[in-house]
Amino acid sequence: MAAEHAPARVDFQSAGADFWKRYHAYRRVRQQESRPDDPLRPDELEERWLKRESPFDLQYQYEIAEDGILLSWLSGSTVKPGTPEYDSNKHLFWADLYVRPDARRRGLGSSWLPLLGDLMDAHGCTVLGIGTEDAPGHAFLRWLGAESKLSGAENRLKLADVDWKMVERWVNDGPKRSPQTKLVTYDGPLPESMWDDFAPQLSSMLNTMPFEGLDHGEIVVTPDHIRDFYARLEIGREQLHTILTREPDGVISAITDMTWAPHRPAIINQQFTGVRPDARGRGLGKWIKAAMLAHLRDLYPEAQWVATQNAGSNAPMLAINKQLGFKQYRAETEYQIGREGLAARIKRLPARKRT
Repeated sequence: MAAEHAPARVDFQSAGADFWKRYHAYRRVRQQESRPDDPLRPDELEERWLKRESPFDLQYQYEIAEDGILLSWLSGSTVKPGTPEYDSNKHLFWADLYVRPDARRRGLGSSWLPLLGDLMDAHGCTVLGIGTEDAPGHAFLRWLGAESKLSGAENRLKLADVDWKMVERWVNDGPKRSPQTKLVTYDGPLPESMWDDFAPQLSSMLNTMPFEGLDHGEIVVTPDHIRDFYARLEIGREQLHTILTREPDGVISAITDMTWAPHRPAIINQQFTGVRPDARGRGLGKWIKAAMLAHLRDLYPEAQWVATQNAGSNAPMLAINKQLGFKQYRAETEYQIGREGLAARIKRLPARKRT
């Protein structure tokens, strides 16, 4: 790549005002292209969010800037040695790459490839994963030689169109079908005394999610993960709401949680919904989702939408969401390529992009 377009590593902790000015301008360009109708996290919250280092991942950020304008951005991460997920995730490197629309067709996207290879080699990673939601991203990743591994979508529910009588029926049917099961609602962080019990049960449910052909490791949630998650919610002043069901023996059989933030008052984010495999077939998914919707309708009358992410192959959850009225808002795909495939593409780059 040309010397004037050499990437520069970014340290959020020491970054100065000039960096933050061009970074926030870049955020607005990207938001306008991909999510023009959604509110942007305020600059001050974004900076606080990014300055909080992950206890679990090694993270890298780079920019290519010209004349005070951030033209292209690369962020990447891999799991930290010694963390609970390291053994099964250490071969994976995840990246996010973006080029401003007015800076495309200049080779900036492909100029990141040698650096990605170096980062993977530094940590012994053998698989690179990159997701995309838009046509330029799909075209780039197909050109790269990456394979589509997981197809999903952000689905949204317009609260004004919800059949609230059906929601009420689902809430009432829950205890009728599972009379020994207790539904519990938590507004705000779960009590710390619950974390040791909650974390492994949440991990178990998360690992039942469909990943299609995606190469992935085990998901391991610990009390430390919960503590970090709550700290990040606090930065954005996000409100957490959790509903779960417990069986007579105390086992958690279903979980759903949602967040609301003052900087996006019209949108409630669905975080996770899961039902233990041995508890399925009793309508627990419908029960907890309906109970949550009814609960949040009263808490946030200004909310207009619920947004959630779903894998395209998650038929049971998609069936529930469809009945509630969720509709696809934005499709997304996770691609992966092996280190050897990446090396082969790098070798075929024009020499000027490898200097």
